This record gives sequence, C-alpha cells and structure tokens, in this order.
Amino acid sequence: MAHGYETGRLNLPFVGISTFAKAPYQPDWDALSADVAILGAPFDAGTQWRAGARFGPRAIREASTLFSFGHSGAYDHEDDATYLDGVRIVDIGDADIIHTDTLGSHANIEAGVRAILKAGALPVILGGDHSVNIPCIDAFSDQAPVHLVQIDAHLDFVDERHGVRFGHGNPMRRAAEKPWVTGLSQLGIRNVSSTAKDGYEAARTMGSDILSVRQVRTLGVAAVLERIPAGKRYYLSVDIDGFDPSIAPGTGTPSHGGFIYYEVLELLAGLARRGSIVGIDLVEVAPDYDPSGITQILAAQLLLNTIGRIFVS
Repeated sequence: MAHGYETGRLNLPFVGISTFAKAPYQPDWDALSADVAILGAPFDAGTQWRAGARFGPRAIREASTLFSFGHSGAYDHEDDATYLDGVRIVDIGDADIIHTDTLGSHANIEAGVRAILKAGALPVILGGDHSVNIPCIDAFSDQAPVHLVQIDAHLDFVDERHGVRFGHGNPMRRAAEKPWVTGLSQLGIRNVSSTAKDGYEAARTMGSDILSVRQVRTLGVAAVLERIPAGKRYYLSVDIDGFDPSIAPGTGTPSHGGFIYYEVLELLAGLARRGSIVGIDLVEVAPDYDPSGITQILAAQLLLNTIGRIFVS
C-alpha cells in the first residue's frame, strides 16, 4: 500500500531562511501590509557590562522557527482558543547599525518603527540592548498616548552617568520624560540594582509604579493588573533578564530571583484583555552566554504567545 503525502513542502524548522516564525520577508518599508511587523534592532553599544545582544535578533528568529511548523494557528487547550490563526506577520529585517554611533543607530531604529506604525501594523522589535527602547518610544511621538509596561530586573531610570543619557540604564527615564507616555508599570525590579535610590524616587515622582518579583507574587496577577490603568494603549518592553537566569541565562546582566514563564505570560495575557498593546520590544537576549539556546526559545515563545493573545477574537 502506497504512503499518502500532503501536497506542498513540509518546511521543517531547520529548513529555509530564519525570518521570525518563518513569516514573509518584506525589505521595502514603504510597502508594508500586515497586522504585525518584526524589526530587528541589533545594537548593544549601550551595555555597561557584557555585550552580545547584537546577536539577539538572529538568535530569536532562529528559535522562532520551532513554533512555525505544522498547523494553521496554535491551539491552546487550556484556553480553548486558537492563537495566531489568520494573523498576518511580516519580518522587515534589521535597522542599520552604525558602529560606535548610538544616535545614528537609534535614528535608524526609530525610522523602522515609524514605518511600521505608518502601515497600521503592530511593531515588535527584537533587541539589542535596552537602549533600543528609546528610539522605539520616540517613534510614538505622533501617536495617541501610551502607558509603558516594563518587565525587567533593573529599573533603567538613570538620568545621566558620565555624560551618558542613551545607554541601557537610561530608557525608562527617557520614556518618562515624554509627554505621550502617561505612566509606567515597572515589574520584576529586584536585588542589587543599577539605579540608585534617587532614581527610584524620581521614577515614582514621574508616574512609575514599581513592583519586585516577590511583591508581584504576594499580590497575585489579578491585583497587579488592577494597578495598571484600564482601557489604555500599552507599550510593552520586556527585558529577558526579568526572567530568572535558570531559564534565561543568555543575557548580559542576569539577576537571580526572576520570574518564571507562566507568571509573565499570565500578566501579558491579562494586559491584552485590559487594554490595547500597541507596541512591543524584547531586549537583552545575548545568545553567546547560553549554549543551550533556551533563552532565545523563551523569547520567541513569549512573543508568539503575546501576539496571539493580542489578536485573538
């Protein structure tokens, strides 16, 4: 008896070019047509210790192929929902990075995010160090206001250090200064931090709600979500070091005591129901510190699950 074969290519994860989730590649930023557009921002000159996040976008893209195989959409039996079914995702490649030039590189990242917003798509930016959040937020200057939700081990609220204002310790301070950012929810902040006490005081004065991992666990997901203004437009910034390094070792500044996967997924699923997530960056994946590759798999899995929950009917 002859074997029956489905038509078309099987397209296993290890076959082909590694765009994000094997989505179509669209190099023409003026011809975007999609629900979601992926932009790489492989810049890591803002780091204060271990570099390597410039390789994050490639690693996340390759890891994401694991979740691109086999089905139309992704059925979740716990939620009885099929995620990502019919969601049009394109990968627009990377912003051009100019070595040693922070402002020039950031300007190129901002241009990419603006092109995505102009097309009416959801921008999803793969970092890169956390300084890439600065041009991402700048790109929303002519959009309706946003509330910034940050998942991170570090507050990233340094104003200026030895003249540096646009490194990976500065992005939340730069965001808080923007009139179109109405407030910040900073979740996962813990232990020895890169921001001094005056930075925490400034953050709270400028509209931040700061919770550690232990505080989030004590409150519970539902109570944490209640602290985030309802019915708003949310910009989501996920630093992979918000997770515990036991599941995300591939990052420049690991901090023990971090979140586990489902804690963050439940927070983001609740956030998607509470308002509208209108922009995402996921940063600080530095794959060379993780020979197993689980960090970038976590990043890809979280992004795809979050995108799915944003667009589920």
